[in-house]
Amino acid sequence: GIKRGIQSLTGRSALKSLLVSSGSSEWRRAALSNLSRKSLNPIASKFRPQEACLAFPPREMSYGTKSGFIKRLRRDCGTSAKAGSDKPFEAPLHTVGSTVKVQGLTTIDHTFTVPLDHSGVVEGTVTVFAREIVATNRMTSNPKQPMLVFFQGGPGFESPRPSDCGGWIGAAVEKFRILLLDQRGVGRSTPRISGSTLARKGGPQEQADFLQFFRADSIVRDAELIRKTLLPSGEKWSTLGQSFGGFCTLTYLSLAPEGLERCLITGGLSPVTPGSTADEVYRSTFRRVENQNIKFYARFPQHVADVQNIVRAIATQGGGVSLPGGGVLTARGLQCIGINLGFSGGMESLHYLFESAFDEDGSLSHFFLRSYENMISVDTNPIFAILHEPIYCQGAASNWSAERVRAELGDLFDAEKAVEESRPVYLTGEMIFPWMFDEVASLRPMKDAANILAEKADWPALYNTEVLKTNKVPVAAAVYYEDMYVEFALSEKTATLVKGLRMWVTSEYMHSGVREDGPRIFNRLLAMTQDEIPIR
Repeated sequence: GIKRGIQSLTGRSALKSLLVSSGSSEWRRAALSNLSRKSLNPIASKFRPQEACLAFPPREMSYGTKSGFIKRLRRDCGTSAKAGSDKPFEAPLHTVGSTVKVQGLTTIDHTFTVPLDHSGVVEGTVTVFAREIVATNRMTSNPKQPMLVFFQGGPGFESPRPSDCGGWIGAAVEKFRILLLDQRGVGRSTPRISGSTLARKGGPQEQADFLQFFRADSIVRDAELIRKTLLPSGEKWSTLGQSFGGFCTLTYLSLAPEGLERCLITGGLSPVTPGSTADEVYRSTFRRVENQNIKFYARFPQHVADVQNIVRAIATQGGGVSLPGGGVLTARGLQCIGINLGFSGGMESLHYLFESAFDEDGSLSHFFLRSYENMISVDTNPIFAILHEPIYCQGAASNWSAERVRAELGDLFDAEKAVEESRPVYLTGEMIFPWMFDEVASLRPMKDAANILAEKADWPALYNTEVLKTNKVPVAAAVYYEDMYVEFALSEKTATLVKGLRMWVTSEYMHSGVREDGPRIFNRLLAMTQDEIPIR
């Protein structure tokens, strides 16, 4: 009946009447899906984009923006995709969800369905969740605020969940609408990567083939689709990237600088030269970690003996100590909590952990074992483990870089040897080792896929150095002199390559400066991109 009825339509007004009068949005979509291309072709060429909202109200939109409907309609009819644009653009499926108020802020949920592989070679889609943040008192007074998208550190961590307008968010909402992006595979983006979701993809090779699309290049292409959807008139947006989010920003500047108004980076200037791997990163950061260990034991000398005693207690159990979550604690696994040495408050957290390591009978306490597990974030955010080394790779395999570089350092980070020689046990830093996929229970199902990715040598380029050398987007970066995770010397090298990038070098903060003093850092970087702080 739908097909017979549509064949008699000769203009857009009749089609509009059919759509508006037809019950639920599901029915309307079903009606469109049953219409032949031939019958819709003459109508689609005349349909006004703004009329799409009559058929699909904003909260029921399934084709992105209001003009996205006509783009999809014309695509399905085999006609031009132009709708207020000079080049084809297929908007992703876009759903607007809940609106929630927290102290001083209004949050609006968005979900976008985007291609798994933006090149189109591999079929499939994933969903990306984003939370729009607006200052409640500015929703009506300044509805045209520019937008700033936040790229979270990681990889593999969800964006912040604000409960008030404090920190950098409070400073940013004075000038921007903020989009907090849950990068693909994390948070409320689906599928959220875990052992069970990967198992549904097939065997280890299928899992690895799927995971290769979760690096910065895919994240940036997701963001650019989202920008075009939320800002259909072609407005640019600004970015703030923390740590790995800064890596994503450099990829964005390489792949789609035309979408960027200005970029702020905190602790996230990655190596960008072709052929980069993680080797140069770890050769630098292992030495930074060594220095942080020296400072930790100088501040808390009592923990030299405490950590040695923990290593001895583990050794009495042969293969390691069973953990409450099903994993096993070994001496080398214990060293991994050194990742906290580079964060503000990280030394204090380790101090409180080690002082409560033993029960009265001399056994390792449940409090200690459970707290250790809570500090190892790879348990709940496995992308951090699986892709931690591949995020550096361009045209070369990582081949478990951290493990190889650690071996180059001899006994420096050998816990058992340190105890035997009565010297401090050095903890390791932000490094992922292959044996973690045996010792961390939640990582075991992903072990084979992780090994395949470690051996993968044909990683595509993440950066275009020629584009970066001619960059025109204002960029300002906070670079932390004693950063334990993103080496200062490598950051400085990248900064000199990106044309116009302005560095603020400071030793006031560790890697997490944006959490320590967010408003000051955000406002200073913003002022640098606006030339309110002159070059000198």
